[in-house]
Amino acid sequence: MKRLYLRIYLSMIASLAIFALIAALGWKFAFDREHASRDERALVAEVVAALLPPADAPPEAQRAVLERWHARTGVDVALFDARRAPIAAAGRPVPAPMRVDGGREGQEGWGAWRDAAEHGPPAWSVRLPDGRWAVARIWRFKGGPPFGWGALLLALTLAVAIGAYPMVRRLTRRLERLQRGVDALGSGDLSARVPVQGRDEVAALAASFNRSAERIETLVRAQRSLLANASHELRSPLARLKMATALLTEPSVDGSGREGGAATEASAAQRAALRDEVERNVGELDALIEEILLASRLDAGAGIAREPVDLLALLAEEAARAQATLSVEGEGGADVKRADNRAATRFTVEGDPRLLRRAARNLLENARRHGAGSPVEVLLSEGARGPVVEVLDRGPGVPEAERERIFEPFHRLAGHGEAAGGVGLGLSLVRQIAQRHGAAAVCLPRDGGGSRFRLEFGGAGATH
Repeated sequence: MKRLYLRIYLSMIASLAIFALIAALGWKFAFDREHASRDERALVAEVVAALLPPADAPPEAQRAVLERWHARTGVDVALFDARRAPIAAAGRPVPAPMRVDGGREGQEGWGAWRDAAEHGPPAWSVRLPDGRWAVARIWRFKGGPPFGWGALLLALTLAVAIGAYPMVRRLTRRLERLQRGVDALGSGDLSARVPVQGRDEVAALAASFNRSAERIETLVRAQRSLLANASHELRSPLARLKMATALLTEPSVDGSGREGGAATEASAAQRAALRDEVERNVGELDALIEEILLASRLDAGAGIAREPVDLLALLAEEAARAQATLSVEGEGGADVKRADNRAATRFTVEGDPRLLRRAARNLLENARRHGAGSPVEVLLSEGARGPVVEVLDRGPGVPEAERERIFEPFHRLAGHGEAAGGVGLGLSLVRQIAQRHGAAAVCLPRDGGGSRFRLEFGGAGATH
């Protein structure tokens, strides 16, 4: 498998190499003027011939013109006849004209070459219309051959390649760590996380992976805990059912040790009590399974229905069912009657009416079960960001250290075992339902003793 960083790096090097090649070719064709076109050669020859004395002029006159050129430009210049014999010169000696390839024949009257015995700029020659040769060497010309530019481009390419490798490797190294994290999570390591470095897309992807892994770990642990606790909670009613069934089918024995008469079977009263026990345990199993299924559905993030729900009407029905007192507070603490339509509007929320009813019922059942027989009160008020529902009792209350733990699945307070009723999922479902509706569920102390369970809507973002 090809490594990503190698593919990125090689692609960058190939792009640089192509750029260097194109730049070198561009320099070659744009600035290498050693071979001019035919029209350019003719034009240069005509201009030079017009500036020079005619071919039959005395050599002194021709030398005088060359001296003036040399004085003004600093260019070494010389004139040769058609046989390449020197006529006149100015400045440092300039060799006789020769072809670019070193031959002695002019290349269509134009050429440039470097003398092998000297190190300097090339000598340029042009054949004039009258057969003479003009040769010049420009020492201040800095163009140079394209090989210097090619070397410079090569050096730049190497420098960029060396500098780019750490950056490319740093990018792909983070991707490799992310890949290892995904592989570890897929192999069952739910604690696998990857470091988040930088602020780019790779960092965002790593952060997203960590959030997903944390969510998966939380869900899997919750499911494992739910399964373990559910298995434990199912044992007790099943054991009681088994015992009751055995007692219903077991014949009774009289005092003499003989079976028969009125003692051949359990008495009618015993049978009735056993039937009630069976029905109670079946109802407990049914409630436990229903709450387990609901908790699993909420843990899995299943969507919930969304419609306007009148909390005032819902709480009034559930309070009447649980024989609790409902109070509604308006602005300034004044009581608002149910007939007031404005109150119904203020206490309307978007959500699943079945789940909201389940949350209210669980809070009322919890208050009735642990309120030590005290009256249960329900208070509906208008908070800063939405409706607030409070269920109050005068029971022993909840210790401060337990006020968060009681919302965990199957958690019971010390001294509140199965005899107190419930399966330990009621308050956990209340918090889950509240969170799905953008509400906060908390347990608070009540002035004068007791507990205060509060649902405050609008305090968190709802999850769908």
